[in-house]
Amino acid sequence: MQQEKSKEDHSRLINVTAKDLTARNRRLVEVPYTATLSHAMNTLVANSISALPVAAPPGHWIGAGGSMIMESDKHTGAVRKHYIGILTMLDILAHIAGGGENPSDHSDLDRKMSSQVSSIIGHCIEGLSLWTLNPNTSFVECMEVFSKGIHRALVPLESSVESNHTISGVELVESASSYKMLTQMDLLRFLRDHHFDDLKSVLSRSISQLRAVNDSVYAITERTTVSNAINSMKAALLNAVPIVHAPDVAEEDHVQLVNGRHRKVIGTFSATDIKGCRLPELQTWLPLTALEFTEKASGKGREMVSCTEEATMEEAIEKVVTRGVHRLWVVDQQGLLIGVVSLTDIIRSIRAALM
Repeated sequence: MQQEKSKEDHSRLINVTAKDLTARNRRLVEVPYTATLSHAMNTLVANSISALPVAAPPGHWIGAGGSMIMESDKHTGAVRKHYIGILTMLDILAHIAGGGENPSDHSDLDRKMSSQVSSIIGHCIEGLSLWTLNPNTSFVECMEVFSKGIHRALVPLESSVESNHTISGVELVESASSYKMLTQMDLLRFLRDHHFDDLKSVLSRSISQLRAVNDSVYAITERTTVSNAINSMKAALLNAVPIVHAPDVAEEDHVQLVNGRHRKVIGTFSATDIKGCRLPELQTWLPLTALEFTEKASGKGREMVSCTEEATMEEAIEKVVTRGVHRLWVVDQQGLLIGVVSLTDIIRSIRAALM
């Protein structure tokens, strides 16, 4: 009997598709290419999301990465809009922090926030990756896509290629009447909420046994300003960095990323921190240190989410899902940083163990 149950659960994991993973997700939240940055930021904050697809009329744009992801009329098939890219919180932060002579000039911030989103897409490389996953794509195939550092993909409710059940996987071309967004976090939330027998042995192993820990970890210091932190993160394609205690580094190291290993972690600076602050405050906070900014933005200092390398994969997933973070800082018994585990690392290592 136990064997039969295990078999059934195993087949259930195999039978899970991208359609199942997005079943509870709301309809796609998007902005038109003419939207201002201010409108886009309000949309991100109101919906508690960190990225938005940008839609434009068909025929005028080349989609991100050469993609042709269209929304078409369900009955006539006529193309209504073309998704041209993704706008992330880091794009907005980088635009606010870049240029501008006086960090506390409010008219400068107003000018920047009235920019059209179409002029901002692609400042950060993530905005140029727009993918779609066929609804029939299996759970394991979804894992393969997300293990390569793709953070999110659009899943059509009814794919124009759905009648052919052999087609699955990631695509750059799609036309459908509506879409939902599938993210790395959705995948891990699904794993946490559904207990598959064949995953138990994998999830009970430690993150170090599963080789999920990335020991290359860049950080900023307690003296790095918000604008320097943002510019460094943009250049290194990082959405978040640990803030470390670094009394011994040279003066110039406070304006760039430093090796965070074996340093005491005292906080996290993330692109999504700006969700917690109003625009008038934002401009005056840019000259502050990132550490001061995180304390002001959260009102109490953002609690750092970390674990040791002995933590099980199940514990790591529980932490990222419950706390809504996209990485865990891995620390030793003294609280010194020894690595990082991102959602990409988690998905990659689980997939490798399953294979």
